[in-house]
Amino acid sequence: MKKHSGMRPHDIAILLKIASKGNQDWFMKDLAYELEISASEISESINRSVIAGLISSDKKTLNKLALLDFFKSGLRYVYPQQPGALVRGIATAHSASPLNSQIISEERFVWPFAKGDIRGQAIEPLHPKIPDACLKDDNFYELIALIDAIRVGKVREQNLAIEMIKKRISSD
Repeated sequence: MKKHSGMRPHDIAILLKIASKGNQDWFMKDLAYELEISASEISESINRSVIAGLISSDKKTLNKLALLDFFKSGLRYVYPQQPGALVRGIATAHSASPLNSQIISEERFVWPFAKGDIRGQAIEPLHPKIPDACLKDDNFYELIALIDAIRVGKVREQNLAIEMIKKRISSD
């Protein structure tokens, strides 16, 4: 068995990309192309996720209960984030859909991105290519934004985000 060297932030993005596909068939090369992460890194990431019990040994089936448990209990401790300077970017956390329809806040969070359309406090994405990938896939964008709400949000935002993620990944 391979040694587990710990999860990396982009492992979460890869698992969420798989979740965003629902019941669609996918290949690792598709994930690599869509996320702009090398195929070898996608493969290594999936192997780490198998060892961590977040995806089954067939490397295709998410262990949804374990994933939700990790999001709820560990994510904000393992990948913490503190809002930074005001920058132009793409909305995330409670500033993006779907939470922005339920939470009204003067505080805006964004991923720094030159092509972004709003100003807000900078949140470092789990991988530098996340903003690009989100512009191509609305389902993935919503899941990643919800993950950021867990990373930086208050208890109310975190609980809403967990419930929304649960509905999205359990419905397929």
